[in-house]
Parts: sequence; structure tokens; C-alpha cells
Amino acid sequence: MANSNLSKARQAKNDEFYTQFYDIEREVEKYIEYHPEVFRDKTLLLPCDDPEWSNFTRYFAQNFERIGLKRLISTSYAPKSKKLKQPVQLTLFETKAPHFNPTKSQTRGRIFVLDRDTTGDGIIDIDDLQWDYLEGDGDFRSSEVCRLRDEADIIVTNPPFSLFREFLAWVVEADKRFLLIGNMNAITYKEVFPLIKANKLWLGATGFVSDMVFAVPRGTLVKESDKRKAERLGYVGNYTRLGNSCWFTNLDHGRRHQPLRLMTMEDNLRYSRHKELQGKTTYDSYDNYDALEVPYTDAIPSDYNGVMGVPISFLDKYCPEQFEIVGSFNANNEKEKEKYGYVESTLTPTISKGKEILWNGPVVNKQPLYKRICIRKKQ
Repeated sequence: MANSNLSKARQAKNDEFYTQFYDIEREVEKYIEYHPEVFRDKTLLLPCDDPEWSNFTRYFAQNFERIGLKRLISTSYAPKSKKLKQPVQLTLFETKAPHFNPTKSQTRGRIFVLDRDTTGDGIIDIDDLQWDYLEGDGDFRSSEVCRLRDEADIIVTNPPFSLFREFLAWVVEADKRFLLIGNMNAITYKEVFPLIKANKLWLGATGFVSDMVFAVPRGTLVKESDKRKAERLGYVGNYTRLGNSCWFTNLDHGRRHQPLRLMTMEDNLRYSRHKELQGKTTYDSYDNYDALEVPYTDAIPSDYNGVMGVPISFLDKYCPEQFEIVGSFNANNEKEKEKYGYVESTLTPTISKGKEILWNGPVVNKQPLYKRICIRKKQ
């Protein structure tokens, strides 16, 4: 199920989750390790960002020369347009600039550009960052920011959670390379899954199992347990831990080409650590779809060549050279159909009442199951 903080963010339109420097560094370095020239001579756009509060610009500015960037552009969203509960505190960085304007600071977005040594110290880094006000509020859908998108080679950011679908479509529309943070459940969105199936989008290098901590503005409602988890990871104050955040990208990295080590069906059942499989002599099949039910990624059998239904967390281990994605069981009922969309499911509705479909997902022994992705082993 979705993390409660993400649900609250959607309901309250609180999209201010600031990614930590460590999480950005840990992820991006994997792409550089796999392909050292991935950012060489590229223009990088970081929309939905502000180097005074976010770390994306800081990371790429600090590593500008090492990774060979041609130009770095960041844009921020106007404080007044964010409608935050607490007013944004102006910083000395802004107020001491000769072109500082208190009215524009609230109603205009800002643009930050790094492309040359302005300090004369022989190094291009964050000290050379130049900024000015945008004409509008910095909304990524504005013609102003769209022009910057069209100039860029790669787009990297943590977009507003409530606008992830629209933001991804905005990036894909321009046919750009990208690295974005989103909710793990976005995998099942009708705007996302077809891209995954077509091998045009995949999960990032870090993986699901790694917690991500985000800074939040003062006054943000944070679940106490997530606040405590953030503290145990060394982040005390206005922070939260979001357990099902992940990276979405079309930049290649080495982890996605590492095939899963598989055992036979017989050995999986014999040595399984999962209670659902212990004592069984064979795997279950779906009542309403011709596929094998595999409830855990580590239980995928090596000796079965037909279609298998696996949890969406399988995508964290998906190797495109090893498996083919056939489709997904996405909408379990009409409410979820409206929320997530209905993608690639060829299931026969099993539980229905008149014209109302109460369950349109996978069923085993007349018991409805949670969402599944259909895969087949490549020969």
C-alpha cells in the first residue's frame, strides 16, 4: 500500500519533499560508473529545484567539471504559487543580490545557470552559479520552462508527487533522457507501465530496499514513526522517511543487466522460506488467466517457460535480457480503475454484480490477489 505520507501529500497538495545530497550522489554515481561519459557535453535541466533548499543543483554544480557538463540550468517555483502553510524565509544569497526584488521573490520563479568560470579562480563550481527571476512563476508547464526543456539533453529532479504523471508525460513528450523520483506505485499507472513494457523507462540503480529521507518545510505533517526512522538514519528535525520512493529513468545502469539467479520449481518449493509455498508440490495457476502465480521474485522458477504473474517489486530485479514483460493486472476494481487506469489486463472479471465489476484482478482458488506483472522468460 502507498506510504501514508505520500497519501497525505496528494490530499493536501504538499509536494515539498527535498531530496538529500547522499541519495542523489548514491544514485547518479551509478550511471557515471556504468558510462563515464553519460553527462559529457550535456545541458542538464533541473526543474522544480532551488539550490538554496534542494541538493540537485549542489551535487551537479560541485561535480560540473568532473562529469563534463556543458551547461547546468535549474528553475524554482514561486513561493506564492506553492501555497505553503509557512512563509518561505528569504536568504542572504537572494536579498544581497543587486537585482533582488521583494515582490518578484514571492510571485516569480527563479532560474539558475552554471556554464562558465565567473569568479576567475579557474574552476567551474557552485560559486559561479548565476541567477535571475523568471517571467512567470516557474511552473514546468509554462512556455518559458518548456523552452528550457527543449534545450536540455537530460532532465533530473524530484517532481511534485501530485503531478508525477503529468510531469513524466511532459518529459516524454520532448523525448528527453531523464532521472526522476516517484512513488513505487506509479509503476502501475497507465501513463507509466506501457513505457516500462516497451523498455523506454525502468527503475533506477539504488533499488526499492533503500530508505530515502526527505527534508520538509516547517509545519508539514509528518508521521511520527517516519520521523523517528529519519532520526535513526541521522536526520533530526524537519525530515521524513518515505519507504516506497524510487527512481525512474531511461539512463542505463549496470544493475538492470544483472540476471536473477533462479532455481527450479522443485527446489524453490523444497527450500522456500515463504510459508505460502512451503509444503506445496506445484505452483498455483490463476482461475481467470492462463499464467502461473509466483508470489515472490525469489521464487521465479528456472524451468518454466510460460507466462508468470509476479509482484510489481519484481521490476527492481528486472533484467531485459532475461525476461519479457507481457502485461499487467492493474485495476482491481472500478475505484482503482479510475485512480490508476487500466493497463494491458486480459483477465476475465471473476467477481461482478450486474454491470459493476467488483474485482478485475488475478484470482487463485477464488481468492483475489494484489496487482501482478506478467512476465515470460526469454529463450
